[in-house]
Amino acid sequence: MPASRARGLLYALAGAAIGAVAARAAYAGFTRNRQADLSSRWTRKNHRGEPLTLLEGPAFVAGSGAAAALAPGLPGRVRAAALLAGAGSGALGAYDDLYGTTDSKGFKGHLSALARGEVTSGAVKILGIGATGLLSAALVSKGPVDTLVNGATIAGAANLANLFDLRPGRAIKVALLTGGPLLAASVLRGSPAAAALAAVPLGAAAALLPDDLGERAMLGDAGANSLGALLGLAAVTRLGRPGRYAVLGTVVALTAAAEKISFTKVIAGNPVLDRIDMLGRRPADPV
Repeated sequence: MPASRARGLLYALAGAAIGAVAARAAYAGFTRNRQADLSSRWTRKNHRGEPLTLLEGPAFVAGSGAAAALAPGLPGRVRAAALLAGAGSGALGAYDDLYGTTDSKGFKGHLSALARGEVTSGAVKILGIGATGLLSAALVSKGPVDTLVNGATIAGAANLANLFDLRPGRAIKVALLTGGPLLAASVLRGSPAAAALAAVPLGAAAALLPDDLGERAMLGDAGANSLGALLGLAAVTRLGRPGRYAVLGTVVALTAAAEKISFTKVIAGNPVLDRIDMLGRRPADPV
């Protein structure tokens, strides 16, 4: 194995391991008193109407943040961009988790409310994550055009990941299915820094997947936004310009589609997607 591939594999394993251990430790600390957790403001009802904690989200932010800070092989500017993208989008997502309402939904709903002079928590999150995406992109981009494209991709990926966080494990599965090939390509092509960066969120997310699938916890906006932003950052730092444009186009298209169609209905209507979606989950309640 070439030295660059071996180093990339080592850095990827280290980043994933640090993220996984830190995320599990944070989750254990946050949920030490399970009964108190399920009566706190971090509690929500899932699609079955059962209580679960949103503290999985802060645990992911903490775990991925620790990995971004400690993982070997990340240049200083990339490390700073990862901390900014992950923690910034996570904090804005937590704000929406705690103070958000359902009066306005989706990009269209929040921006329409903003046009009427009504500042919703969702609008704050959209604008804030957009700014965070641009700032983190500026640390790893060359020139204003690249910064705009990369920033839009990071912010768009943060929002898109949240759109999948509607069923147990779904957002994490989507992250693993999309981030896994990016990680593998980074290792195989001898890009140690890119491999480490992609491994950071994947390790933290994978470590929290059992509790997500077990319907004891969910990422919420905090975790899903942070997960998507970090994967978006990993993509823009690894891909060339055509690849980055393709990713941005896909993110925009899926986000626009979510305004009109239900991802849950599309997934349930496709046997392959439905099987992946149900893998590891409790069976659906009988009708």
